[in-house]
Amino acid sequence: MAEDQAGDPAQAFEDLRAEVSVLRRAIEGLPAAIRENRPPDYSQDLAILGKGLDEIGQSLETVLASPALNLTPEQQGQGIARAGSALVREAAQRLDRAAQEAERERSRLSGLIGQAWAKDRQVRLLGWIGGVAFAVGVLLSPILAGVLPFGLNTRMAALMMREDRWTAGGALMRAANPMGWGRIVADARLADENRDALEACRAAAIDSGKVQRCTVTVAPPKDSVADRE
Repeated sequence: MAEDQAGDPAQAFEDLRAEVSVLRRAIEGLPAAIRENRPPDYSQDLAILGKGLDEIGQSLETVLASPALNLTPEQQGQGIARAGSALVREAAQRLDRAAQEAERERSRLSGLIGQAWAKDRQVRLLGWIGGVAFAVGVLLSPILAGVLPFGLNTRMAALMMREDRWTAGGALMRAANPMGWGRIVADARLADENRDALEACRAAAIDSGKVQRCTVTVAPPKDSVADRE
């Protein structure tokens, strides 16, 4: 019988509430006894302690009013089993949802990897095509430029050299025959320095219809003058 009472939660809370009530009555009687013996004034401390005991008593009343204290051990075991089953079901559902989410992410990652691989393959293919097209264009550009009509070939050459056609033509002649280009430059410089005399001689030849002898001034090359100095 004593073991049944010791294992009954309701009886245990009843005993605790009785002890709290006895302790509260003892504390309430302390001020009168203390006043008779004239010790230090503990009224405020005792009031705080009494308030705390009241709160404890209210908490015990709330606990005693709980339906769980009226359940038998069998009923408590069944409730625990039901709660455990609910937790297991919830955990299983969460695990299933996590597995489904992981499968979706795996499928998505596989798709992204496939797209990245296909895009990389396309980029490499375009790079090869561009390189081949550039090489073919470089090889065929001289041939195509040679057969272009209406002076487009010279324009193409000047465009490739990033110069106007006059400058590009001079650069091409100098590269093809440096000595011949030097003579052309020297003759052009000589004619330019004697422009007035040559124009007058040409006019006299036209008027007389005969060959005219002209006097021109030839200046020494600048490099030879510099060497003598």
